[in-house]
Amino acid sequence: MNLKKLAKTAFITIAGAAMLTACSSSSRGTSASTSTSPSLKKGDLVGISMPTKADQRWNVDGANLVKDLQKAGFKTKLEYANNSPSQQSNDINNLVSAGAKAIVVAAVDGTAVGPAVEQAESQGDVVIAYDRLVMNTKAVNYYVTFNLERTGILEANTIINKLDLKGNGGKTKPLNIALFAGSDDDNNAPYFFKGAWDLLKPYFQSGQLVDPSGLVTKDTTDADWKKISVHAWDQNQAQKQMDAFMTKLGQQPLAAVLSPYDAISLGVMKSIKNARPDMSPSIPFSASNPQNKSAWPIITGQDGMDIGITNITYGAQAETVFKNVALLADKTTSILTQIADGKKPTSTDAPMNNGKKDVPTWLLKSDELVKNPTGDQKDLHYEVKVGFITEAQYQKDIAAPIIK
Repeated sequence: MNLKKLAKTAFITIAGAAMLTACSSSSRGTSASTSTSPSLKKGDLVGISMPTKADQRWNVDGANLVKDLQKAGFKTKLEYANNSPSQQSNDINNLVSAGAKAIVVAAVDGTAVGPAVEQAESQGDVVIAYDRLVMNTKAVNYYVTFNLERTGILEANTIINKLDLKGNGGKTKPLNIALFAGSDDDNNAPYFFKGAWDLLKPYFQSGQLVDPSGLVTKDTTDADWKKISVHAWDQNQAQKQMDAFMTKLGQQPLAAVLSPYDAISLGVMKSIKNARPDMSPSIPFSASNPQNKSAWPIITGQDGMDIGITNITYGAQAETVFKNVALLADKTTSILTQIADGKKPTSTDAPMNNGKKDVPTWLLKSDELVKNPTGDQKDLHYEVKVGFITEAQYQKDIAAPIIK
């Protein structure tokens, strides 16, 4: 073989090797693009799955997320699951099929949605559990919520103070109280109850508080919360459960109701009015006259709903624990933006375990809203100040009929 022919042969061999190498590199690149490593970038679609449009706060959450994420440079697609776990799973699957590179999910059922988020993560999606932790799966990257026990702590302290339990309240004769917990399929619910029960249990043990229904006793533990849970946080279900309580109460006075949600509080109020029309918010419970059978009980709540503002204004409800959900949307957007910028989001809060992994967690601070605030409490108009509702809506709330 002459030198010219040898050179030509060598060139062809090298070129062929180079083409083979290029094809191999291309194959690896294709494989990487379908790996489970998140590859979120600005301009990508973020899928948002909220539980229901029936509750005021989830509409606000959804709108906040869309606004903040779009402002940060992401595309968004928002779905509401009508409080159906199966619909939410379908929604998440459809969001992934639509090209979402991240899923933000406020779970209807924290366990049932697991397979859907696993499918999303297997496609390389970032998964953020929003307000409610997704349980028993490793396919959750981050969790953004409020300090869960703080809600129960604020509610319990309101009851303790209004009933003068640190003083003489209930020491001559036990004070009657009804207790409710959140939905049995919501991972947040036991934390709310624990925050409250840790403070209220000593007064059951001392005999100052008693539950006439017998569902809660001095021997009740945090783990027993499902005995008083209200499935789906449903107002009508709460009313039915309160009806049963009122039957046991009979004509005795009622000092307080621990309610973890404004809609549950409303169901409780309707039940009281039906069973005991003699009881009226115009006759508020007084620690100086605790056995007044016509006195209206101290009732707690959460979420700062319009009906909560109305009922607090007229004295039917003592307080509501307000979660400025704009903070949740802001933190969620910050996490996704950091990922898109190639950074790793980190939190100073302890991770929360979902049964399969310790999920990096951000705990935000809620506020207690009352009619006449003291200390670090806020007034009802605070919701307008932070943009949760408009001034027009606030004026409508405080002028609305009591206990609609």
